[in-house]
Amino acid sequence: MREMPDAHWVLVRENGALLARCSLWWKKVPPFPDNNLGLIGHYAAVDSDSGRVLLRHACEQLASNGCTMAVGPMDGSTWRHYRFITERGPEPPFFLEIDHPDDWPRHFISEGFATLANYTSALNADLTRVDPRIPAIEERISRMEITIRPAQADKMDDELHRTHEVSLRSFQNNFLYTPLDENEFLAQYRKVLPNVRADLVLLAERNGELVGFVFALPDLLQAARGEPVDRFVMKTLAVIPECWSVGLGTLLMARSHETARDLGYKACVHAFMHESNRSQTMSNRSAKIIRRYTLFSKALVP
Repeated sequence: MREMPDAHWVLVRENGALLARCSLWWKKVPPFPDNNLGLIGHYAAVDSDSGRVLLRHACEQLASNGCTMAVGPMDGSTWRHYRFITERGPEPPFFLEIDHPDDWPRHFISEGFATLANYTSALNADLTRVDPRIPAIEERISRMEITIRPAQADKMDDELHRTHEVSLRSFQNNFLYTPLDENEFLAQYRKVLPNVRADLVLLAERNGELVGFVFALPDLLQAARGEPVDRFVMKTLAVIPECWSVGLGTLLMARSHETARDLGYKACVHAFMHESNRSQTMSNRSAKIIRRYTLFSKALVP
């Protein structure tokens, strides 16, 4: 298993039927002030009673291994699946959004877990809207000799290699950040490459160096529902720290909307933003929140 948990536990009936499962991590986990974290991921349970029994056991196991705080759901790091949907809203699920039964968050809450962090996804339903600040940002970016281009469809693997370092630098101050080696990074993105349109992947370069990018792809769950695919999902927007203050992230988001509009898309999902991230601030100018997610934590007694 690529996620490499330190333990995996299941709760079963006497006849062997599976009632609940989870994985635990405590050896390689994100740093957190004044605490040794333990992570609970790969979580599933058929009912609340089974979930609570397993969560209680998971916390005991983490505490016995020196953890002072349990965090979940998180499959080892924030590069993998984590968070629960805690406010669905009226919009249907979008491509790459992980779904789960509505009662799973309540299993954690009933075992004493509380909110550690909040996240949102938002929908820009009007791609014709233009941020009035864009002309000034474009002029500033042009003076810095930064150019923006779409990825080359026949060189997508090479383009992905270049995005790894930018991702590490862009996200290094994110909540519960841990670095990800290039091989696993590439494996994650390669899984979705068959669904990617290269013209929705934008790269910002300066003197041949990649300084930012947007990775977006069509919302293919619309097709699964028998609908026309007229919205896309902005999965990743990353900019090296030196270029945040000049508005490169804002310009990449605007260019992404413009490109998609010209391709016939009508809406964009800004996916999975931490409540304090720059991306949420940018998103708030053009999009409305459609989904809320929560990451939970619980103090552990040794």
